[in-house]
Amino acid sequence: MTSSLREQVDAALATVQDPEIKRPITELGMVDTVEITENGLVRLTVLLTVAGCPLKDTITRDVNTALGRVAGVTDVDLTLGVMTTEQRAGLKEVLQGGQAQREIPFSQPGNLTKVFAVASGKGGVGKSSVTVNLAIAMAKQGLKVGVVDADIYGHSVPAMLGVADSRPTQVDDLIMPVPTSSGVSVISIGMLKPRRDQVVAWRGPMLDRALVQMLSDVYWGDLDVLLLDLPPGTGDVAISLGQHLPGAEVVVVTTPQEAAAEVAERAGTMASMMHQRVVGVVENMSHLPCPHCSAEGKEHRLEIFGSGGGDRVAATLGQRFGYDVPVLGRIPIDVSLREGGDVGKPIVDADPTAPAALELTAIADRLSGRSRGLAGMQLGLTPSNRF
Repeated sequence: MTSSLREQVDAALATVQDPEIKRPITELGMVDTVEITENGLVRLTVLLTVAGCPLKDTITRDVNTALGRVAGVTDVDLTLGVMTTEQRAGLKEVLQGGQAQREIPFSQPGNLTKVFAVASGKGGVGKSSVTVNLAIAMAKQGLKVGVVDADIYGHSVPAMLGVADSRPTQVDDLIMPVPTSSGVSVISIGMLKPRRDQVVAWRGPMLDRALVQMLSDVYWGDLDVLLLDLPPGTGDVAISLGQHLPGAEVVVVTTPQEAAAEVAERAGTMASMMHQRVVGVVENMSHLPCPHCSAEGKEHRLEIFGSGGGDRVAATLGQRFGYDVPVLGRIPIDVSLREGGDVGKPIVDADPTAPAALELTAIADRLSGRSRGLAGMQLGLTPSNRF
């Protein structure tokens, strides 16, 4: 064996990332031993973070693929082991950057992750569908995206992303978000319950602790964007979010009818009360493209739920806050949008050319491409009485 072959093998292993942590296995101390025989056989042991790691097959495949590309490697003999308690403690220290206490990284000065909270005044307006499709659309732009399903009682995001039965890996008391096939990482209180059908019946302090845990106890890594799917209304979670993530920007989802628009305004007003900026309004179920006219090449919209709700919410909030609140997009009614959520294949991924998918992608472009404004946001300054 030549030293150059060993260097090539080490370099190839450095390209293999842990699928949950999204960092090279060499950097995480997961490569235990490597032996290369004279005829090019590579024998190595890779340590899993926990026994029964749900993504061990992915690690096995990626290691074999990476080493298979190295000239001079004739075969690979891979053994999967498990980290000891001491090794897991070392991994945890690496992930936390040597910090003893957990903290919410997205609230720290200098953090560059864009945080968007998706809110609505009432349930049934498609807030969760909007959240997961925006997340996938942003991931398709090459961004690192995470989703927190903060709708504690009505958590539906894991099912929409096709990971309803998945459970997060835990390194001591540090939780890994669940990766999805779309590249989006997700955590939900539904993933932390013993059973999928178990009911969450918590009140204020428990809701606050659950939100903090999903933000601070989860290793998110370096995200470009974090999306939070909030519960509908102006309750405990919305207040907790404002306290723990005052820099989060809020997207308000409504439908066109008067009743939905009126309560959506309340959700936006709550965000402003918590010193968060409302960056725009999404009107979901905006209209139904007439299937008969579409077949004839004509455009005819059926406004099943009325019209103007999104514009009214945006105008009212803009007037109330003193800065522009735009309508980010109007998503048409599309059966594929509902079907994709039911089977865990969101429309932006499953049918990207559908009208609803195109509109959702355009909304994601507007959000990810904008820079942060200071209007309506708390700067954390305390006046000093020196006069």
